[in-house]
Amino acid sequence: MRRALLVVNAKSRSGEVSAKEIREELEGRGFAVTPLDCDSPDKTSALIAQEGPAYEVIVVGGGDGSMNAAARGVMEAGRPLGIVPTGTANDLARTLDIPADIPEACRIIAEGEVRRIDLGEVNDRLFFNVASIGLSAELAQELTSEIKQRFGKLGYVITALKVLARAKPFRVSIRSGDRSCRALTLQVAVGNGRYYGGGNVIEQNAEIDDGRLDLYSLEFSRAWRLALMLRSFRAGEHGAWSEVRSMSGDEFEIRTHRPRSVNADGEIVTKTPAVFRLRPKAIEVIAPPKQRLPERD
Repeated sequence: MRRALLVVNAKSRSGEVSAKEIREELEGRGFAVTPLDCDSPDKTSALIAQEGPAYEVIVVGGGDGSMNAAARGVMEAGRPLGIVPTGTANDLARTLDIPADIPEACRIIAEGEVRRIDLGEVNDRLFFNVASIGLSAELAQELTSEIKQRFGKLGYVITALKVLARAKPFRVSIRSGDRSCRALTLQVAVGNGRYYGGGNVIEQNAEIDDGRLDLYSLEFSRAWRLALMLRSFRAGEHGAWSEVRSMSGDEFEIRTHRPRSVNADGEIVTKTPAVFRLRPKAIEVIAPPKQRLPERD
């Protein structure tokens, strides 16, 4: 019988109910499940790092914020991460083809394959999906847990409209290796995975184990221009627009005139100046088998 450490934020929108269902599903698939008693996301990683090595798998139920809170602890424990997406956006799960269905996610934990994936890091804070400065950071600050619990996905739309209505561009400098530039931008985002923001694609060829970070900068003065680009963002083709700067690399240094908040996986984690780095193959996850291209004759 495999031992699983179960981490669920019982204070989240559906945490208590989800924790019970996840435990029942895992036990029905032959796991001995031990819930981790943690009442604060700030303590999650330390507790996982301490308790995790005694288990075969560390199962985290929640959204991208919960996965982010557990990342360093799972990495330090050296055990695979089992993902049960019960949050609002669930972009890490979407990147790994894990459905937002508790029984099916638990089946994948029992039957899936272990994959090594990359992590991003900004000023020593890890992230799975994307870290950004500008619009997304302002959205994260405005989108309180009360709004999430009351409105769910609709809360993102309501809050985003408020942020866009008052958005103003800011000056930024970007350096990567021997490349550097200055720009007036509404947002700079650095992606590690494929999906972010509830299904947008950071770059059309991005994967979470491709060994690179993908950056874009929105260099136009009117936020309403975003409405014209929505389809491009969903497909990861926004780099084709002249107002969007795109870069790839394994490290970026970003500076702003005054300190600006940095949002990583939906949570404010640090401020500029910010150094973004890649941690290749840093963590193990349990996921469906990765689709492979057919071999040529």
